[in-house]
Amino acid sequence: MSANLPASTPFVSNPGVRIGHVHLKIADLERALGFYSGVLGLEITARISGSAAFLSAGGYHHHLALNTWESLGGSAPPPGTTGLYHTAILYPTRAALAEVLHRVLAANIPLEGAADHGVSESIYLRDPDANGVELTWDRPKEQWPRTEDGQLTMFTRRLDLRGLLSEATTSMGSGPRDL
Repeated sequence: MSANLPASTPFVSNPGVRIGHVHLKIADLERALGFYSGVLGLEITARISGSAAFLSAGGYHHHLALNTWESLGGSAPPPGTTGLYHTAILYPTRAALAEVLHRVLAANIPLEGAADHGVSESIYLRDPDANGVELTWDRPKEQWPRTEDGQLTMFTRRLDLRGLLSEATTSMGSGPRDL
């Protein structure tokens, strides 16, 4: 599909627009629930028999939907194909991100990366269906890096995982595995 709009009239979305939820096709509902609910702590708000579930944080109807309607027993798309890069789960504080990182490490889920982007800190991993997942928190807007003329200057730098883990407010055992 191609849009034939003149380049001189850019459209700017209403600032109140938000991404409402993500709906993922998965191969095994119970396995996915073990990850999203069991490890990440999202609350199951509704289920449709054994084929779909809706999850949220904070009592919202759903932030994440999972279904096997077209994908039961299926496999992940091969590398080099189009599709969802990752779903980002935004935590309200650095301490909350540290707590979920403790849970991910305790569940022996491998990390694919970790980055400080200036505006946020992020942990990257895969769910059981090989969907990309970003666990992140945003710094307060007034701390975002900007140029002298006020332009946002995001970057990607190494994230100190040990420093992040030390921010957790709950104890998750004797400490993190080798990072």
